[in-house]
Amino acid sequence: MHNVLFVASEGVPFIKTGGLADVVGALPKYIDKRYYDVRVVLPKYTCMKKEEADKLKYLSNFYVNINNHDEYVGIFEAVEEGVHYYFIDNEHYFSGYGPYGNDVVFEIEKFAFFCKAALSILPVIDFRPEIIHCHDWQTGLIPVYLKERFQGGEFYRGIKSIMTIHNLKFQGVWDLKTVQRITGLPDYYFTPDKLEHYKDGNLLKGGLVFADAITTVSKSYAEEIKTEFYGENLYGILRARSNDLRGIVNGLDYDIFNPETDKYITDNYNAINFRKEKIKNKRALQKQLNLPVDDKVMMIGIVSRLTDQKGFDLISYLLDEICQDHLQIVVLGTGEDRYENMFRHFAWKYPDKISANIYYSEELSHRIYASSDAFLVPSLFEPCGLSQLMALRYGTLPIVRETGGLKDTVEPYNRFENTGTGFSFANYNAHEMMACIRYAEQIYYDKKREWNKMIDRAMAADFSWKESAKHYQDMYDWLIG
Repeated sequence: MHNVLFVASEGVPFIKTGGLADVVGALPKYIDKRYYDVRVVLPKYTCMKKEEADKLKYLSNFYVNINNHDEYVGIFEAVEEGVHYYFIDNEHYFSGYGPYGNDVVFEIEKFAFFCKAALSILPVIDFRPEIIHCHDWQTGLIPVYLKERFQGGEFYRGIKSIMTIHNLKFQGVWDLKTVQRITGLPDYYFTPDKLEHYKDGNLLKGGLVFADAITTVSKSYAEEIKTEFYGENLYGILRARSNDLRGIVNGLDYDIFNPETDKYITDNYNAINFRKEKIKNKRALQKQLNLPVDDKVMMIGIVSRLTDQKGFDLISYLLDEICQDHLQIVVLGTGEDRYENMFRHFAWKYPDKISANIYYSEELSHRIYASSDAFLVPSLFEPCGLSQLMALRYGTLPIVRETGGLKDTVEPYNRFENTGTGFSFANYNAHEMMACIRYAEQIYYDKKREWNKMIDRAMAADFSWKESAKHYQDMYDWLIG
C-alpha cells in the first residue's frame, strides 16, 4: 500500500471557489484504494458551511514558527466518501468571509504557514506519505520546505513531491525581502535558479524548482505553458523541466453531473431518450427566464466567470451582430463590471434573445447545461476547463476556441467523416468565433439528424475521473519507482 497526501487550499464538499476544489474533492475518490491510501489536508476556514464544519472532529494541537513568531496549529479530521481529510485550524489566518483575501502579503504569510503546518502535522496524525501532491501556488513552499528543513528528520527522508498547476496566472509573488522574512528560508534560496523571479520572491516558482514532478491539467496546456505567450514569465523553468512535466486532463464527477439523475433539472434524460426529453428542459428554462417558449430556436448557454481570460472581449465585440440571428443566449456568472453591464444592457435591448443572470447558482447552471443546444467557451487560454465537459455530458454541443483543455476534449465537427462532438475555431479572433457560431447554427437548423448524431457522440465521450485517475497512478508508480 502506497501513501499519498494531497495538500490544497480548497476542496469539495468543504470549500469551493473554482475548478481546483472539484479536482481535489473528486480525484482521491477515484484512485485505486487497493494500492493507494490517499488523504487530503485543507485549511479549516471559518466560512465553511455549518453542515460541513459539523463533520470535523478535533485531534490535537501544537505551535509552529512563521514570520518570527509562534502560531497555533489545530488539527481536525473528517472522513468523506471513504477519504480521510485533515484540517489545519488557525483563526488568525483562516477566518473571514471567503477563503482568499486581497492583501497579498497576508495571503503569502497565510499559505507559508499552511505549508509548514501541513508538513508538521504528519508525525502527529501518524501518516507518512511517500508522495505529497501539491496544488497551485498556495502549496508551492511544500517542496521547498521538504528539501530545506524537513529532510533531516528520519520521518521525512525520501518523501517525494508533485506540483500541479491548475492556472499558471496565479503565482504568489511579492518583494524578495518580505517573502524571505515570512518564509524564514536562508539567503541562498533567493537566487534566480530558485525562488527569486524578476527581483521578487515567487512561491509557485519555488514549487516548480524543488518538486520531483510537475503536472498540469491538460496535454495541450502542458505544451502551451512552455511558450512565452502562455508561460506567464515562467516558461523558462517549465522548458528546463519539460522531462518532468506532464499534462493529465481533469475528469468530471459523473455521479454529480448526470442528466439521468440530476435533481436540479426539470426533466431527466439519457443518451437514448434525449431526442424526446431534453427539449422539455429547454421549455421550462425559457418559461423560468421569461424568454419566448420556442422549441425550434437555437439556445446557446454561457456559464462562466465574466473575464478577459474567458474570451468575453470577443463576445462584446460582436454581441449586437450575434443578436441579429435567430438565437437565444442564456448567461450565468459574475466578473468584470464591463462584461456584467454589457450583458445587462443587451438583455434590456433584446429581451427576447438574451437572459443575463449576473450571479451564481448551482441549480441554474445545471439547468443551462441541460436546456441549451450549444455552449460557448471562446477562452484566450484554458488550462483544462470543466464547463465544456459538463456540456458534453448533457448533450449540449460546445463551441470552443482551440486552446488548452478545450482543444483536448472537444473534437471539431467534420461533415465529410461524420465525426466530432462540437465546433471549434483556432485563432483568438472575434470574426472567426462568429463564423464558428454561424456554422453551428447552419448544422442545427438545416441538418438536424447530423446534429443529433453529434449529441450521441458527445454523450458517449468518457471524461470521468476513472480515466484521469489511471494517469495519476502511473505517475505515482513512476515516482515511487
